Amino acid sequence: MATIWKSTNQKSTKSPTQATNTTISGTTLSSWSRQQKPAMATSTTAGLAILGLLLVAGACSKQSPKSALVAVSSPVSAPAPPPAVAALITTPAAAVSPAPQKKALKKRPANVVYSDPNSGVSFLYPRKFALTSGDKAQSQLAGMDEVPMNFVQPGGVVVATVAVPSASYPGTDFASAFFSVNVNRSLSEQECEHFAFVDTRNADGEPVDAEKVNVGSTGMETTSNFSASAIKQAETQYYHNYVNGACYEYVLGLGTEGFATEGGIEHVNRDEVFAKLEKILATVKTNPVEPERVVEQAAGITGKE
Repeated sequence: MATIWKSTNQKSTKSPTQATNTTISGTTLSSWSRQQKPAMATSTTAGLAILGLLLVAGACSKQSPKSALVAVSSPVSAPAPPPAVAALITTPAAAVSPAPQKKALKKRPANVVYSDPNSGVSFLYPRKFALTSGDKAQSQLAGMDEVPMNFVQPGGVVVATVAVPSASYPGTDFASAFFSVNVNRSLSEQECEHFAFVDTRNADGEPVDAEKVNVGSTGMETTSNFSASAIKQAETQYYHNYVNGACYEYVLGLGTEGFATEGGIEHVNRDEVFAKLEKILATVKTNPVEPERVVEQAAGITGKE
């Protein structure tokens, strides 16, 4: 701009018209330059202000995630969990034992095997029935005296007795029933075929001869006996067979009591009761007996009948 002012003061060979143009041009440039200075200054100031704002915004944007992270990491109080939940949270996973698996229960067989090495007798009987053996195995019916053995000669011993539960036939006159095994080593085979007393329930009141029957594949002799009082009745069936040098006796007994016509009580089905006892008889086996076992059993016969 100083150069422009110098050009107007110097002598020039240019025409007045050119000089005038030069002066106007210089004046115009000088005027624009003076007006532009404040504008440029203002523009520069505004640019610096915008730059400052951008720098501040960038700094804030860089610091804001840190503030957010700090806020997240700061502890927040929460209500305590229930005791059961707290125990599960604090207990290590390894310390929690798995729930034990239930073992499958094996179903017990309905029948039980009885075996006596001294007599060689074995049989099956229902698990619910009560078994007694030896000196305690006396054959009795409810309310009746001891059921006698039916050998023609003394010397018999009781091996085992199985009793039917008394509650087996509710609402009837049933009192008791049993299956019993006796052995007599003092009898011969011919004597074993006979009985001390036999059935007398015929029309003439004469004894009824023993009957030969087959129980399974075993031939036996059988008879029965019946006794009664005013309120009690007892019926017994006897079976004999000879094996191992001894006479084996199997007794099936049924006892009833009361009057079945009173109080809605019915007569028990006798055939049904004896059918259950006959099923036990059908499973009987007599195995060979060692000589020393025979001696041991014979030593216990004294005083028995």
